[in-house]
Amino acid sequence: MENLHTNRGAMKMNQKLQALTEEQIAFFEREGYLIVKGLFSEEDLRTIDDTFEEISRYPVPGHFEPVLDGGDGDPLKRYPRVMHPHRFNETAKQYMLHKPVMEVLADLYGEEALAAQSMFYYKPPGSRGQALHQDNFYLKVEPGNCIAAWTAIDAADEENGGLLVVPKTSELEISCPELADSNESFTTHYVKPPKDQKAIPAVMDRGDVLFFNGNLIHGSYRNKTKDRFRRAFICHYANASATHIGTHYRPLFRADGAEVDLEPNPDGGPCGIEFEMAYPH
Repeated sequence: MENLHTNRGAMKMNQKLQALTEEQIAFFEREGYLIVKGLFSEEDLRTIDDTFEEISRYPVPGHFEPVLDGGDGDPLKRYPRVMHPHRFNETAKQYMLHKPVMEVLADLYGEEALAAQSMFYYKPPGSRGQALHQDNFYLKVEPGNCIAAWTAIDAADEENGGLLVVPKTSELEISCPELADSNESFTTHYVKPPKDQKAIPAVMDRGDVLFFNGNLIHGSYRNKTKDRFRRAFICHYANASATHIGTHYRPLFRADGAEVDLEPNPDGGPCGIEFEMAYPH
């Protein structure tokens, strides 16, 4: 977790209130992830519901490209993930910069956070999951690391395709991925956990936010239900002292919406390459 906490001591001297307790910060540093409740009101969540329900009805080239007639029966063809909705939708940008989330990130980084990416996953019943992977393989934040803020818009559990995390793997180096199982994962990369460490479910209620370090190995189950979506609003952030990030994530944004353009890191890419894009039929 290189350079994540260098500035925390200085920051504490300049702020009176923390969004997190010392115990929560210690848990994140030790385990690599943290679930925080109460950062989104029910009104916030209804606004997000309505926004992405509207987005789901029509293609947005380069960001959301559904097969509106359902395609070949793969539910992810009708409901693919929305990439970078903050670039075409002001509500998505507003919630990417949601003040309570930015305050938690400042505590975790020990400095200001910069918003780099937004995504929305619908994950309808029957959808494949996403094989275990590490986010900073794609974002390439240097020096420092990315942190994800993964907000459960629907309750997420083992049945409807909730997230899996491998605790304490945030201290590992970024691994070169293996090929995932296309029957279970819609993306191509798979990072195998160490032999003595296992993935555990991050069970979440609607509105909970899971924060995790960019080296943490994580992924998700298949949605095994017949009638439950597992929607999630997912954003990635960089520490303000970072100088480089993958080109795909530029420009970044400060909490006030001002653009920041870090130097491009040439070997980054989108968060997971879909099988259909990597191996077209």
